[in-house]
Amino acid sequence: MSMIRRMVMTVAVAAFAGLAAAPASAGDCTGYVVGVRPISQYDHDRGNGFLAVRTGPGTRYRQIGELYAGDEVSVWNFENGWYEVACMAGDCTEPYWGRPSPRGWVSARYIDAQGVCP
Repeated sequence: MSMIRRMVMTVAVAAFAGLAAAPASAGDCTGYVVGVRPISQYDHDRGNGFLAVRTGPGTRYRQIGELYAGDEVSVWNFENGWYEVACMAGDCTEPYWGRPSPRGWVSARYIDAQGVCP
């Protein structure tokens, strides 16, 4: 085997080994909003038909957006029963209230998380 061919093979094997050994990172986890009332029962003032997206992990943080039943999210972090998420698909891309495609914190009890999650 030529010297160049050996070097190419060595680099290829090293690159593959590095990819295979790389740990999963945040964002490798997706989830779906579950356990909230259907959007047909939406009432922002009463808190019905949506999951509040907040600036931090808890109800004392300001609400910045909404997620709805069935919305798909990427999960980035977990803290004290709260997930940091970003809207990927669903009604959250064009919400009734707040920012489109919000990124913030939601109660983990309303997210069916799948994949390699924090």
